[in-house]
Amino acid sequence: MTARSRAERGALRLDPRLLIGLVLVAGSTFGVWALVSGLDDTVEVYVARDTLTPGAVLELEALDVASVRLGASEQHYLLVEGAPESALVVARTVRAGELVPVAAVDDTDRTGLSTVVVPSRGPLPSGLEAGSRVDVWSAKATERSGFEAPRVLVGGAEIAALVEEAGMMASEGTSVELLIPREKVAALLEALAAGDAIDLVATRSAGD
Repeated sequence: MTARSRAERGALRLDPRLLIGLVLVAGSTFGVWALVSGLDDTVEVYVARDTLTPGAVLELEALDVASVRLGASEQHYLLVEGAPESALVVARTVRAGELVPVAAVDDTDRTGLSTVVVPSRGPLPSGLEAGSRVDVWSAKATERSGFEAPRVLVGGAEIAALVEEAGMMASEGTSVELLIPREKVAALLEALAAGDAIDLVATRSAGD
């Protein structure tokens, strides 16, 4: 046997079927990867950790982030990617756990609302929290240590926060931060300064 024959016998011969199999496996793997990547169209969107009320400065660090599939509606929500670096202001209420809509934030405060702290004369109605709405009733103090008939001073004021005092919630001494129209601020402050009786009555929607 010649040296050439021995070399040919010792040479590695690749079976064409093996090559075809490897190509098919690689193609199948790539196809699965491409399919999974195409189906994974989730985006990261900001979620309100706590209830956000109008006029509050929105701090992105105070929000949660969730990966969700929004499809064509993703343009309507505040996405992590491309979120503005400048300060944002809450334009309308966003409940805790909700995705933050783009329409609920603004680059400046256009709400026309001011925050006034109102002390409660007694226990607050149950179920009140940030985002709840109340009517502010006022009864003018008289010279004989009495009060005139009550009237609605501010209707549908939104609660920005409940302020606990001495560790007691919804009890005497609890104060409430209210968001009210700026044109109502003077009248409310005047009533508070005069010692008028101020009471908060929870409003009810038609479905309640």
